[in-house]
Amino acid sequence: MPQSSIKNLKPGSTIHLMGICGTAMASLAGLLQDRGFKVTGSDLNPYPPMSTQIERLGIQILRPYKKENLNPAPDFVVVGNVISANNEEAMEMNRLNLPYCSLPQAMGEVIIAERDCFVIAGTHGKTTTTSLMAWTADVGGLKPGFLIGGIPKNFSQSFKNPEANTFVIEGDEYDTAYFDKVPKFIYYRPKNVILTSVEFDHADIYKDFDAVKAAFYRLMKLIPQNGSLVFWGDDKNVSEIASTSTAGKKHSYGFGAGNDYVAAITAESESATAFTISFKGQLVGEFKTALTGKYNILNAAAVIAQSHIQGWPVASVQKAMESFQGVKRRQEILGEYSGVLLIEDFAHHPTAVKETVKAIQSRYKNRKVFSVFEPRSATSRRKVFQKDYVDAFSEAHETLIAKPFDQGKIAETDRFSTEELVADLKAKGCAADVYVSADSIVEELGKKAKSNDVVLIMSNGGFDGIYEKLISKLKSR
Repeated sequence: MPQSSIKNLKPGSTIHLMGICGTAMASLAGLLQDRGFKVTGSDLNPYPPMSTQIERLGIQILRPYKKENLNPAPDFVVVGNVISANNEEAMEMNRLNLPYCSLPQAMGEVIIAERDCFVIAGTHGKTTTTSLMAWTADVGGLKPGFLIGGIPKNFSQSFKNPEANTFVIEGDEYDTAYFDKVPKFIYYRPKNVILTSVEFDHADIYKDFDAVKAAFYRLMKLIPQNGSLVFWGDDKNVSEIASTSTAGKKHSYGFGAGNDYVAAITAESESATAFTISFKGQLVGEFKTALTGKYNILNAAAVIAQSHIQGWPVASVQKAMESFQGVKRRQEILGEYSGVLLIEDFAHHPTAVKETVKAIQSRYKNRKVFSVFEPRSATSRRKVFQKDYVDAFSEAHETLIAKPFDQGKIAETDRFSTEELVADLKAKGCAADVYVSADSIVEELGKKAKSNDVVLIMSNGGFDGIYEKLISKLKSR
């Protein structure tokens, strides 16, 4: 059966989600269940926080992928982008002639529909900016729905069905499904867009930077004339792409004086950052946030700019900024153990890694920061960013690099080398070493990390339970 429409499926029908523990799929599971559908799902290697969110919803995670997961046959299947055409479960779906579609198509048809949709797109900052946009709309009384690729602490889950006309969604440029090779955000009916950044990423699906830019050019063409675009004006690639949009309201933001919305940091401490936003020379307001680092202030500036365009009261936006609690796995403080502060972050692209390290070392000025990194994303396990990671870690106090996660399907000539990275860092006089496992990193930090030190762990996966293992190690000292 060819790809099918899901919009006429009646509540009470069973929908099976392949790849249910993906960040967006776990959210879709909750949205569909809230709407009265019976949801089932399968995955290969679930890990928190999405696996625990699924369990809280009372949905059993069938594992691994196998044809028996479609017995009894569901009424409809939503196929995640982790699923390949030769996946046993996908092959059984086709054999049974079951109707199916992708997650983005399901979102566009069933959840977003004709609502005013805010799409947050870009290489970096999407999850934090989407969370902040959703929270700002919520504080402003718009009763928004949202889908976020992480769990905002203000909401404690990554999704919410809309109670009114506003929907906020993280607009991923990654491809939709094995049967539909277009960026996810193509389906999200973007009326209002934030474009945070454009860099090369996703080397497994984009052959070069021009291919990445082409995806964002497509997004620009989808914004209607009565829509809005807020874009990071300090970056020439972002500005070039934004220039092709015909949105009626189009404004740049950034630290540079030439932007329409200009951000200026006025004070920083371990607990908060204070900053101002001006629009074309006129002060919009003074703001305070628990977020740290220039990139996070840019994320906040984008939300303030979009809120200002929409005419939302400044006092309400100020309240949202100050009360925003952040997102799980984004500079998330896990706790202090034997005097060692443990922070978890999702950073994996070299730019995100560099900015995260800078932000944490800047916030905790009088503390040594150990930066721990697992190359796990499809791109970070490839050599395309081999030299960029040298720059990313060149100012780190001390770096502990894990061996890349599962490079088996990557050609040897294409593989990222942790040994080469560490050799390059040492040649620059940086403290760095390679470790064969999460356990060996835990052992090393158990010896080295002293009271008042900070451990920053960066991975976009489970990292073999390193967080729990290190907490246990530190507690036992």
